[in-house]
Amino acid sequence: MSEKTILVVPGKKLTVPRLLKRGLQILAAVAITSGVALAILIGSGLLVPRGRLSQGWDVWVSFINRSDILATMVLTALVTVLFVYWQRDHERGK
Repeated sequence: MSEKTILVVPGKKLTVPRLLKRGLQILAAVAITSGVALAILIGSGLLVPRGRLSQGWDVWVSFINRSDILATMVLTALVTVLFVYWQRDHERGK
């Protein structure tokens, strides 16, 4: 049987498999990174003369649909999540 861990969501604490929790953390990190990139590209599109909201959106969509960008975001999130848990386990003395 796989190890279980606690996943905290607004208003609840759920017991889930450890692998599912790590996957959700990686997915959340990728989504937050995508959102920040969207905010930056839309903001910069609005700051240029004759810039419009849809122009920033179009740039973001073409940027985020690139497989190398998505792979870099996922790899960065994966390494970060694994490093944080590895470091935490070593601080506890496991």
